[in-house]
Amino acid sequence: MAKNALSFVCQNCGSAYNKWQGKCESCGEWNTLAEEDVSGVTTMPANLRPKRKGRLFKLETLTGSSPDAPRLPSGMGELDRVTGGGFVRGSVLLVGGDPGIGKSTLLTQATSLLARAGHRAVYISGEEAVAQVRLRAARLGLADAAVQLAAETSVEDIIATLSEGTPPRLVVIDSIQTMWTDTVESAPGTVTQVRASAQALIRFAKKSGTALILVGHVTKDGQIAGPRVVEHMVDAVLSFEGEGSQQFRILRSIKNRFGPTDEIGVFEMTGLGLREVMNPSELFLSERDLGSPGTAVFAGMEGTRPVLVELQALVAPTSLGTPRRAVVGWDSSRLSMVLAVLEAHCGVKLSGHDVYLNVAGGLRIQEPAADMAAAAALVSSLVNAQLPVDAVYFGEISLSGSVRPVAQTSARLKEAAKLGFGRAVLPETTRGEPGGDAGLSINSVGSLTSLVADIAARGRKGQPRSESNDND
Repeated sequence: MAKNALSFVCQNCGSAYNKWQGKCESCGEWNTLAEEDVSGVTTMPANLRPKRKGRLFKLETLTGSSPDAPRLPSGMGELDRVTGGGFVRGSVLLVGGDPGIGKSTLLTQATSLLARAGHRAVYISGEEAVAQVRLRAARLGLADAAVQLAAETSVEDIIATLSEGTPPRLVVIDSIQTMWTDTVESAPGTVTQVRASAQALIRFAKKSGTALILVGHVTKDGQIAGPRVVEHMVDAVLSFEGEGSQQFRILRSIKNRFGPTDEIGVFEMTGLGLREVMNPSELFLSERDLGSPGTAVFAGMEGTRPVLVELQALVAPTSLGTPRRAVVGWDSSRLSMVLAVLEAHCGVKLSGHDVYLNVAGGLRIQEPAADMAAAAALVSSLVNAQLPVDAVYFGEISLSGSVRPVAQTSARLKEAAKLGFGRAVLPETTRGEPGGDAGLSINSVGSLTSLVADIAARGRKGQPRSESNDND
């Protein structure tokens, strides 16, 4: 009989090595290599394995029509927004998030709402006992929902149980790292087990038409743990984000074969579970610092949803040789670029100042349209100038110092007008959507220099700092 092929596999990225080493060369993590059997599902020699003749299957053409995949609404509007309108039959979703962020709470609520609607919903936990899941449901006021529970980790037993009777409409596996299959000889949680278990569960979902949700652990840098091939196998990857000190949570779509990829759903964590936030802009601006220098409101877009958030900046003199640059909720390299443009084209000297930038509320901004709002907040803090409290800012800054237009201008302005803002500072553009259809006073900016000059003039009229006179 052939010997088992042993290899050392990184539990973070799935890379395999012939011998153990302290650091994975692919992902750079330390002490993540574990010995696994990668020989396959059988150790039988190739010449003794039974030969299977392939079967014929029908080939289709590009012409013709296919019926749209029917969707199953979850009963939670924010969850349906992120998934593209509900769960598609036979689809597989991978949900990741930090420990304690509320993944189990969200999925308990979703399965309970489906069960109350008359659908068969199954919740299988590999980390908690049935009694613990019942306690959570009772705390959320969902104990009367006819959700079928189980505490099981064997994939073969799970598939055999789910195959009995009518196939479930929704199955939650919490979590995929605790599942194991006897087709491979590895411990639960290893890369080989996660890949094989996910493959077996996905095959069952595709054959039965059951919508399957897999809960995945995340690494310390926020990436879903386990082999990256699992993210390619599933139909959608959702990330549940949020800060432990904040009461709201954000469900973000990273990959979705049946809907948009940049949508977000906003929830608020309460004593009775997660509450949907229909207007997240009001939540992010609820504790806004009115009249404080260094704050600017950014009109951003998250998928098809406009979101208004407050950007806070603090520019303070430093005695250190290398000034400190700290940013929370935005790309640090983007901040460095904005600071370089301010110094090179606007004469704003920040080499002797510490710079801190924060997106209020804990939301993470990814689009470059926040450049102008960040620059306005930075200059406002430097010259101690108060920005108009009823103004919103958006626009992309180029390396030449010009302000470039961004997409979906009308949606941003309509959201700002709905929340009571009266003016908008946006790029000059001769193409794209018109800017004045929302009833706001429009201030078009062609270059960053004019924006800095306007803010500096406000600082001189007020009470400028002594050190800001040389930096205007």
